Amino acid sequence: MSRVALVTGGTRGIGAAISIALKKAGYNVASSYAGNDEAAQKFRDENKIAVFKWDVGDFDACQEGIAQVEKELGAIDVLVNNAGITRDTTLHKMDQAKWQAVMDTNLTSLFNMTRGVIDGMRERKYGRVISISSINGQKGQFGQANYAAAKAGVIGFTKSVAQENANKGITANVVAPGYIGTEMVRAVPEEILNSKIISQIPVGRLGEPEEVADCVVFLASEKSGFVTGSTLSVNGGQYMD
Repeated sequence: MSRVALVTGGTRGIGAAISIALKKAGYNVASSYAGNDEAAQKFRDENKIAVFKWDVGDFDACQEGIAQVEKELGAIDVLVNNAGITRDTTLHKMDQAKWQAVMDTNLTSLFNMTRGVIDGMRERKYGRVISISSINGQKGQFGQANYAAAKAGVIGFTKSVAQENANKGITANVVAPGYIGTEMVRAVPEEILNSKIISQIPVGRLGEPEEVADCVVFLASEKSGFVTGSTLSVNGGQYMD
């Protein structure tokens, strides 16, 4: 029987690439989403991947969503915490709502989701928890105190989960993408994209969502059992730590 993988924010952008790559690798994939019903249904129809709707920032909604996935697909062996939002502005202009929205979706969601699957993984003595951080969680970014703080928190959370569960056959790792050629990034005016973003990337181009997805597929596999508590940077050399 195929292992079950759940990808949050899994119907668009990097999340969609991860969901598709995991399916191609033989996983039975569930992709969660928060709001765009039209995009989610199109993704489901085109890729034959089950989609589920809930707010990853809501603890009870996560537990209900996880229960529904496990009822329909089986016990979750791989969790990919990918869901994320931005509410960018400088700190002196940031209100509490912008701070809290990003924290809830980008960091608290890791507790909500991982807490919901970790007991089952420990009982079965197998699990893979992969969380998507960001280059900006590693180096900070102007106008993103909320986002950078949340994405840095992803790394600390993961290291703790890795230590607590290593002896139960569970690994926890981070993938930290740089600038990836998603629809959102490619919408940036070409002049700005070339002068302000690509010019700062040593390999001289944007990354592709599939390149991030391939890293997730490896970390989800049984071959990655000796890799835990690690952060895999996928940024074309823009930031090296």
